[in-house]
Amino acid sequence: MKRVITYGTFDMLHYGHINLLRRAKQMGDYLIVVLSSDEFNWESKQKKTYFSYEKRKQLLEAIRYVDLVIPENSWDQKVSDVKEYHIDTMVMGDDWAGKFDFIEDETKAEVVYLPRTPEISTSQIKKDLNAKKLATSVDTSTIDVSGK
Repeated sequence: MKRVITYGTFDMLHYGHINLLRRAKQMGDYLIVVLSSDEFNWESKQKKTYFSYEKRKQLLEAIRYVDLVIPENSWDQKVSDVKEYHIDTMVMGDDWAGKFDFIEDETKAEVVYLPRTPEISTSQIKKDLNAKKLATSVDTSTIDVSGK
């Protein structure tokens, strides 16, 4: 059985995430997703997620490509995860290209950087939602409601 692992926050799950998970699953028989915990996101990445860890975990577990979801609590756990779960391939988005090459040296796992789905990202979704929110808010201080 070929085992694959990937890491991420997977907040505001979208079709780019699904593409990554589908392609990762195609590289093996068993896909483990290591999901950033709320504490890790805040303390190490200074990132606040829209959905809690538990909600993000539920969403990932409902995806047919995902076999197991475990928490990510530190940057340093990747080598121990790869060893503990007998991983053959570690998959990351290509925005991380080169940053985890050391995994190949410290374990027998191959590291693959997959291209992101170019037109979608959680950051872009958040930016678009904020822009829409600003565009729909009206400055009521200049509206004459007296009927004159």
